[in-house]
Amino acid sequence: MSSKEKPTLGGQRIKTRKRNIAAPLDPTAFADAVVQIYLDNAGDLELVAKSIESSDLNFSRYGDTFFEVVFTGGRTQPGTLKPDEGERHSYSVLDCEPKREAILPYVLYIQKTLRRRPFLIKNLENVTRKFLQSLELFEENERKKMAIFTALTFSQKLALTPETVFQPLLKDSLVAKGIVLNFITDFFKEYLRDNSLDDLISLLKKAKMEDNLLDFFPTAKRTPEALSEHFMKEGLAAVVEYNEKKMFEVKLKEIKSMLTTLISEETDVDEVVDIVKQQVKEAKFLDIEVVRMLWDVLMDAVQWSGKNQQQNANSALRQVKTWAKLLNAFCSTGKLELELMYKVQVQCYEDTKLMKLFPEIVRSLYDLDVLAEDTILLWFHKGSNPKGRQTFVKALEPFVNWLEEAEEEE
Repeated sequence: MSSKEKPTLGGQRIKTRKRNIAAPLDPTAFADAVVQIYLDNAGDLELVAKSIESSDLNFSRYGDTFFEVVFTGGRTQPGTLKPDEGERHSYSVLDCEPKREAILPYVLYIQKTLRRRPFLIKNLENVTRKFLQSLELFEENERKKMAIFTALTFSQKLALTPETVFQPLLKDSLVAKGIVLNFITDFFKEYLRDNSLDDLISLLKKAKMEDNLLDFFPTAKRTPEALSEHFMKEGLAAVVEYNEKKMFEVKLKEIKSMLTTLISEETDVDEVVDIVKQQVKEAKFLDIEVVRMLWDVLMDAVQWSGKNQQQNANSALRQVKTWAKLLNAFCSTGKLELELMYKVQVQCYEDTKLMKLFPEIVRSLYDLDVLAEDTILLWFHKGSNPKGRQTFVKALEPFVNWLEEAEEEE
């Protein structure tokens, strides 16, 4: 039996597919070339930018290395901030003075570079994030430079992603040492030189940190009082006002939610009064704020049928009657009673289904001893809110005439 011969290929030659063979990575050579551009131009950023633009350096591969050279004057060792082997220059961001005037030219220089090579924005984010995560390895004045630089990059709209930049700051070790608080304070100061508080809040919202200002503080100092004291001392009163307003809104929302639940469960009114008083005391709310909140919650809890005006009127008046004792507990002065009338007026003006209920609600509040006669007369003659004034004054005129006639008879 003859053995089988191995098959052989003949005829047309089969071509093998060529593979893309990547050139070996050489970040050190790239860094040396960038450093040499700085040295050749004696750190003149205008000339450096022109030389960078005309160069054929592989920025797409060595973007992170490029920004390391911009920040530190040379390449850093992988995973650290320690200088790596190779050439270095002394015209970096960290070599200049910790002042806006000294750092702004670097930001504008980077801005020019990004316009020509927008793909480098990701590399800028990478290196910025890397340095912010390692702030404890910097000297104090170097951290200040980084804060000013970061603020200016946002002011100049370099397209950095706020969340990508800011979230690394919440590293426990950095927060505990107070490094983050000092950094963010310098950042706020610099950013607010060119931008409004609304711009700053918008930036913090994009970074998902607008509700977390206390997270910048070490645990032992994480109190509203410490926050207010710190930022007031640093001349950032606007930040303090914003935080106080934010805290008020959070507490107000919590109390509204609790009160809505108590109303829906038909809790005894005396018990509700005690609970609200305790919550208000702990939250340190002003009486006028409590009156506004109570009326909003009571009206929001009304079961509006929407079928006809009389049913809506009955529902609203029934709610007022049920919870009059709660309103009375907090409308303890003429000024607070007047504030309640303002709330009723504005709501009736803004809500069409309540527009014609204003005189009935006021009459009901009077009958239930929530509003005094003097308060109603003051509102009628000179104290009403401008919203719908003529309409509501005219609608209440018969009741006011009755009050004045009764007073004359007495």
